[in-house]
Amino acid sequence: MNVDAIRAICRKLPAVTEDIKWGHDLCFSVGGKMFAAVDLAPPHSMAFKCTPESFGELVERPGIIPAPYAARHFWVMEQELGEALDRREVKALIRTSYDLVIAKLPKSKRPGAATAKSKGSARVRPRAAAKGAS
Repeated sequence: MNVDAIRAICRKLPAVTEDIKWGHDLCFSVGGKMFAAVDLAPPHSMAFKCTPESFGELVERPGIIPAPYAARHFWVMEQELGEALDRREVKALIRTSYDLVIAKLPKSKRPGAATAKSKGSARVRPRAAAKGAS
């Protein structure tokens, strides 16, 4: 597992953006909220959000710790990519992180919201009905 593999997994999810934060962390977000981050400096580490249940299970595994500054929000960090988690696990955990973040977003910021909004705005009330309603 390497940075490019993590990037490919994250970029396949709908409406994902990426940027560099704190000088060396490649961060993946949806709706302006981060769901995963990878340290670009070797040894590459990765942090992501998880459920309270999986948080307890994951931090008991060697190579996974509570994420500094974010553990209280149920973020964990794999200290070195590929050491504690295999590709299949990473893919599932990143998807869960993405879904957890989307669930907390306002409906207007969720992927697909702009499409639904533009469809709804196409309906215009007829003028005659608007005058008669007053």
